[in-house]
Amino acid sequence: MDDLLVQCHEDQPQARLLLLHGWGADASDLMPLGQSLCASSGLAMECLALQAPEPHPAGVGRQWYGLFPPQWGTVSEAVSQLKQRIKGIDQQQIPLSKTVLLGFSQGGAMALDVGCQLPLAGIIACSAYPHPNWQPGAQRPPVILIHGRNDDVVPVNAQAELAKHLNGESRSCRLITFSGGHTIPEGMQSLMVETLQSWLNPTNQDS
Repeated sequence: MDDLLVQCHEDQPQARLLLLHGWGADASDLMPLGQSLCASSGLAMECLALQAPEPHPAGVGRQWYGLFPPQWGTVSEAVSQLKQRIKGIDQQQIPLSKTVLLGFSQGGAMALDVGCQLPLAGIIACSAYPHPNWQPGAQRPPVILIHGRNDDVVPVNAQAELAKHLNGESRSCRLITFSGGHTIPEGMQSLMVETLQSWLNPTNQDS
């Protein structure tokens, strides 16, 4: 699989931003966003974009599982495989506790399903939706859900469904909406940078 890795700081990376692209895209899709976030954060980070394992049926791009029509029966195996891939990433220098998972659309659904099973620093899910029968555990990383109010691909009510599973908006589950559709607008980047800093920079953490 053609994963992409970029070191975003001249110092040895102490934290990692993991990117999960959406249905029909590939590992390169979110890398410009990831690099911008890492650079703006001022943290010694690396950015790793994972490539979905399956070819998209249209012949261009990739998918984490079949989506149109949805092949929900394959989700469990897809989640299991991604979980093992993430656990298999070198953690000697950068542990999972210093890793943030960011996913968009289908990648957002995967990020939430997998990420809530791992001791990550946090999860940023953009335009995401819940997998059928998804039940996150009581112990999970903090989550931010970002969604366009005019999203006609994954309607914004999917954000409310995710929030129900995550026990509602709280300090560990923030809901952010914006006026727009199925995208990650540039105006959301400052919020994501602040989030990375609060999750990954020990000097900014509450005592």
